[in-house]
Amino acid sequence: MRRADREAVSALLGRGVHVTLCTGRMFSGTQPLALELGLDAPVACVDGSHVAHARTGARLACAGLAHEAIRAFCEVLERHEAAPFALSDELLFHDDAGHAHLDYMRLWSRQTHVVGDLLVSDVWHRGRTVPAMLGLATEDRIRAAEEALLEKSELLQTIVFESQSEFEDGTRPWALLVRAAGIDKGTGLEWLAAHYGVSLDEVIAVGDWLNDVPMLERAGLSFAMAQAPREVQSAAKVVLDSDHETGGAIAEVARRAGLL
Repeated sequence: MRRADREAVSALLGRGVHVTLCTGRMFSGTQPLALELGLDAPVACVDGSHVAHARTGARLACAGLAHEAIRAFCEVLERHEAAPFALSDELLFHDDAGHAHLDYMRLWSRQTHVVGDLLVSDVWHRGRTVPAMLGLATEDRIRAAEEALLEKSELLQTIVFESQSEFEDGTRPWALLVRAAGIDKGTGLEWLAAHYGVSLDEVIAVGDWLNDVPMLERAGLSFAMAQAPREVQSAAKVVLDSDHETGGAIAEVARRAGLL
């Protein structure tokens, strides 16, 4: 995070403004930044599926995929020959097909665990809460897998996007991410607002990717970063001048919102 943003967060905290994170990353990947920013607060991770205290790590809320949803997703990934990954208890589970994509997938968690029969066995997730699973394959296979899961919409929700990993030929795989139905960054934002005893109209949010859309739609004042996809910009009330190259988004938001 750029110096201007760190200074903005520090100034906001100094003024008594509640600042927190709502991210797609697991808690283990979120905590270092939260502590660097001086946050002593709940943070919403895995797109709102897991809320934990930034300093202590105490679990405050967690929503996982039902066993039937995991089974359905695994069957679809096996049928469409997609490399499977699962997020649970700060671990990134994968099988042999996932090795080629670990550099990219470690964005979620650097703690990995190989499961030889991930798609056919339930032993690896027995007794665990699994907030999210993901498959990587060519775009046509991922689109077909998403279509096959439409009939399971009461159990899970899907999001499809082009990943930043690479196949051996240099092309990029597409990703199919699933979470429990009804859980997203928007519900994470609702949990955080209730925790602080404020209405959603009083909440200010900033985001730059597709998983931010539910959060941006619910917040009273929402900002999209300049490089955000069009769907994300459309969900926000304001599009920032700042982007991921220049930094300064939080500082710009604080100024535009009249907080600094």
